[in-house]
Amino acid sequence: MSGPFLVLDGASLWFRAYFALPDSITAPDGRPVNAVRGFTDMVAALITKHQPSRLAVCLDLDWRPQFRVDAVPTYKAHRVAEESDGAYEEVPDTLTPQVDMIMDVLDAFGIATAGAEGLEADDVLGTLAAQEKKDVVVVVSGDRDLLQVVSDDPVPVRVLYVVRGLAKAELFGPEEVAAKYGVPAHRAGPAYAELATLRGDASDGLPGVRGVGEKTASTLLQRFGSLEALRAAVADPDSDMANGIRAKMNAAADYLDAALPVVRVVTDADVSRSRPDRLPAEPADTDRLNALADELGIQNSVERLTKALAVAAAAHA
Repeated sequence: MSGPFLVLDGASLWFRAYFALPDSITAPDGRPVNAVRGFTDMVAALITKHQPSRLAVCLDLDWRPQFRVDAVPTYKAHRVAEESDGAYEEVPDTLTPQVDMIMDVLDAFGIATAGAEGLEADDVLGTLAAQEKKDVVVVVSGDRDLLQVVSDDPVPVRVLYVVRGLAKAELFGPEEVAAKYGVPAHRAGPAYAELATLRGDASDGLPGVRGVGEKTASTLLQRFGSLEALRAAVADPDSDMANGIRAKMNAAADYLDAALPVVRVVTDADVSRSRPDRLPAEPADTDRLNALADELGIQNSVERLTKALAVAAAAHA
């Protein structure tokens, strides 16, 4: 028996862990470990629920890739730390050290991380999902941009959307994306990326087409089937296109040319893994893991994740 391939959006999950738990949760030496504890517990809960055979935690090796900034200069511009050169994302001071702690814990467990030089975690997630030919893929993220990766072929790709936490997580496939966002069901993933391009996304600094919100974008995509067909109709003076929409789309032509490649995740990234993504049945380095658990005061979280690994391994024995 083989379980799914669980692909985690690392930063999305540890940001949520950090803000879900108070930074009064500290190691014996006083360092905050709320993100470490929360993230480790999240991974344990996800493994327990989904019982994967494989797992990879995907990383941002470049959280604001230059090709996206060159195309849309406002891309994530509001997240850049003040007085920086634009290379660093503004992250809470007590979270930054915890990312290294999380990497140490994952390594001691023998859980794979994955990244691609010059690209975001979204691109790693998108590539792993697009290139999988064997196992069901479950992408776990609080970023709705990842809804564009849902698919039924060649393997089912589902997105567990955890923006409201694991307890209220929603599992999306093509049918669910089509139903919630009003995009064509037969191409729900790509159509969601086109909807996001038209609608814009303030959290990513994407302005969208002025005067076109989510409802209008959905209506247009349902009617024309794709952004390409919609733009062809806009360019055709004989098409049955409302003058107001035609004017808005024409005014946004340069933005649309630039934005769609920004919104779409890369699906052919050169992904590097820290180790094979087979989920271990037990920690890779028990002595190191126990030392980290004692140092960070996360013994209970480590115990939960260790138990989750054993249960998943037994399910696929």
